[in-house]
Amino acid sequence: MHRFEIWAPKAQKLAVKVDGATFPMATHRRPGWWFVEVMDAGDNSDYGFLIDDDPMCYPDPRSQWQPNGVHGVSRIYGHSAFQWDDVNFQATPLASALIYELHVGTFTSEGTLDAAIHKLSYLAELGITHVELMPVASFAGRHGWGYDGVSLFAVHEPYGGPDALKRFVNAAHRHGLAVLLDVVYNHFGPVGNYTGKFGPYTTDAHHTPWGGAVNLEGAWSREVRRFFCDNALMWLRDFHIDGLRLDAVHAFVDRSAIHFLEQIASEVEALSAALGKRLVVIAESDLNDPRVVTSREANGLGNDAQWSDDFHHALFAVLTPGNATGYYADFGLMGQLAKALQQVFVYDGLYSSYRKRIHGRPVGALSRHKFLGYIQNHDQVGNRAVGDRIGAIAGFDRAKVAAALVLTSPFVPMIFQGEEWAASSPFQYFADHDDAEMKRAVSEGRKREFAAFGWNPDEIPDPESAETFQRSKLDWAETQEPDHAEMLAWYRELMGLRRSTPSLNDGDPRQLRVFYDEQESWIRVERGTISVMANLGKAQRKFLIPKLGRIRLASRGGVQIDDESVHVPPDSVVIVSVPA
Repeated sequence: MHRFEIWAPKAQKLAVKVDGATFPMATHRRPGWWFVEVMDAGDNSDYGFLIDDDPMCYPDPRSQWQPNGVHGVSRIYGHSAFQWDDVNFQATPLASALIYELHVGTFTSEGTLDAAIHKLSYLAELGITHVELMPVASFAGRHGWGYDGVSLFAVHEPYGGPDALKRFVNAAHRHGLAVLLDVVYNHFGPVGNYTGKFGPYTTDAHHTPWGGAVNLEGAWSREVRRFFCDNALMWLRDFHIDGLRLDAVHAFVDRSAIHFLEQIASEVEALSAALGKRLVVIAESDLNDPRVVTSREANGLGNDAQWSDDFHHALFAVLTPGNATGYYADFGLMGQLAKALQQVFVYDGLYSSYRKRIHGRPVGALSRHKFLGYIQNHDQVGNRAVGDRIGAIAGFDRAKVAAALVLTSPFVPMIFQGEEWAASSPFQYFADHDDAEMKRAVSEGRKREFAAFGWNPDEIPDPESAETFQRSKLDWAETQEPDHAEMLAWYRELMGLRRSTPSLNDGDPRQLRVFYDEQESWIRVERGTISVMANLGKAQRKFLIPKLGRIRLASRGGVQIDDESVHVPPDSVVIVSVPA
């Protein structure tokens, strides 16, 4: 027997169709809820809902299995059948994490979770502690980035479905790797979203760049919030995920006394205590507002960490002068990179010419482990016109400098798949919509977007072309080629240095000093016993170092310490350890 329950306040009558048989549903004591118990239904039964006099059979908004895609009926999934062997696993604390972001569909040639399992030993040996999966919730088409998910409780079937995600997480834990999952709670995808047939999941009172805004504060919002909170808890409890990355929280509009972000953080904390397992919530925020990661006890929203785009933008802009378009127009000075390293937000109450308004507020004394640092991620690569990576834009030598500054920064470092070997494959925007009009709109929209930046429309990869997706897959054979192997060795050395050096794992902002020269284009970062000297100028630069200082790493060979100084060539970085 199986009890079917569904929140459908819009319906006048409702029935569930199970394996071809129809069963009328009754209203529940909870407002807007319907239920029925079906004797012959159980695991693997197919079902869908009949609403009023609409002849279509709709999938369950809370379906945990969509074996035939987002337009097909749902299938009952039983969690108890899977045998876990990770009972004693505990994630590495976020403060000492090294995060690796990957997209399941392009991480391997097969593009599945089971294929990705075979790369876990590589990631563990590299020094990674947390694997962050881009969204795996079911979306329309076979391939895409995943940010247009519509069946948010179901694992995308082309990736392998729900059992494959469990196999991946179980295997990751065996390798000592925690798993973070990217979830999207600010909008639904444009194709296959049937939630509006059941209830007011979205609102016309607000809008996002990607579609209707989620109803977090209007009528019936209690059940909408419950839908998303239950989704978050499901991934953590039933799939043993170790933490969530919440996409674009700045798109949430919620003026409730208890903000939606605070509610999620609170419920995840309670689940963490109940499970006896370390769980984290990481936000992507464009607000430059430290309240996102300030504790609830201090009147913050209580998230464990957030992405820090100001550090990325500041670093990217000094590495690639002449790319000052869009939001990069606000960056480009070495002093801004120094400020990002010291104070996290460059725009902390300053006027932004790009935004044409005052933006942000100071972070203060918050631990820098509340913020993630990176030079590449899916957005900062994939949202470029041709999806080119930092090595293709700034060059091999400057990509090495970028890696050193990220991996010795006070932030929790994150790298994007293939970055560690300077992968030649781009990461481009791709989709696979089955609706002809949607295909046309996406393709034409992408061309218009970059035409405003001077790009020839013919140069923009077609998102709906299968070649664009295939082009974005990693070529693992590259790791054996000389330049790629050199970069991979560099990342291994940097990660090893970070993991073995206490001062590089200190998030206290008082333990960091930064010096720079705007005209000569150099920067020096001192973190306890480690001094990082990066020269982006045109001439060799001499840096003084204390007695007994020794070179730990250099991005170019042949660098020597001479008379208590080190000579750093252009477009290179040297890391020196000094006595405690």
